[in-house]
Amino acid sequence: MMSHSPSLLAPGAASSSSETGHSECKVLKPPTSAVSPKLGELPDSFFTPTAEDLKAAQATLMARTQALTNAPLQLRATREAAEKAKKDRWPNTTIRVRFSDRTQLEKTFPSTEHIKSVYTFVHSSLRDDVKPVNFILYQSPPKREFRVSDPKIREMTLAELQLAPSSVLLVRFEDGSLNRSDVPAPLLPTLMAQAIDLPTPPSFGEDARAPWSTTPINTKTTPRKEKKVPKWLKLAQSECITSYHTN
Repeated sequence: MMSHSPSLLAPGAASSSSETGHSECKVLKPPTSAVSPKLGELPDSFFTPTAEDLKAAQATLMARTQALTNAPLQLRATREAAEKAKKDRWPNTTIRVRFSDRTQLEKTFPSTEHIKSVYTFVHSSLRDDVKPVNFILYQSPPKREFRVSDPKIREMTLAELQLAPSSVLLVRFEDGSLNRSDVPAPLLPTLMAQAIDLPTPPSFGEDARAPWSTTPINTKTTPRKEKKVPKWLKLAQSECITSYHTN
C-alpha cells in the first residue's frame, strides 16, 4: 500500500505545542456505547413543509435552473467571483480526524490552507513511538483518499477540496495493529488528558413513549398510522412536480 512518509508530511514535528496548534485543538472521547441513544419521536410539524420552506425550495429550483442555463455563458470573472464568495462565507474549516477507536481530534484551519497542514498537525499530535509510522487521511463512503503525493490534492485548498465548513476525516496507519477498534488512539498523553466527552445529540422532546414505560398497552386493534414523509422528501417531490410543469 502506497502511503506518505511522516518526515515529508510534518517537518519540524518536534516543535512546541504552541507551534503545532495543540492549544487550539480538542480531543473528543469515543462514545460510551456502540449503540446511539434512541431519540424521541419527531413532532408532526417536522414533516410538514411550511410556506417559507416551499418558497425557499422554489427559489432554489429556479436558481439551479438558471445556473445550468447560463453555465456555458459564464465568464471567468464570474466564476472567480463565485469562488471568492464561497471563501468569504466559510473563511475557516473545522476538521475532525477520527481514529479507529472513534476518538476524534478536532482543529479549525483557515479554508485557504492545504491538506498538508492537516497531516502536519495530526503527525505532531501522535505519540513519539507512532510518529515514524506512515498514515493516510481519507473519507468514506464513498472512499476518497487525500494523498499529498497527488499534485492535484496537494495544490488544492481545504475549500477547493470541498472540506469547508466542516468535515470528518478517517485515519489509516500502515501498521495494521494501530487500526484495530480496541486499540486506543495513539495520541500524546498531554492531549489525551484534555479529552472531553462527545457532545450529545439534540433532543426532540420527551413525548415519545420509552421502551420500558409501565403504561398499559392498549390491546385493541387500532388503525394503522399513516407513515410520515420527511420534509426534505416532500420538498424534493414538490421540486420535481414544479420542474415537470415548467418544462
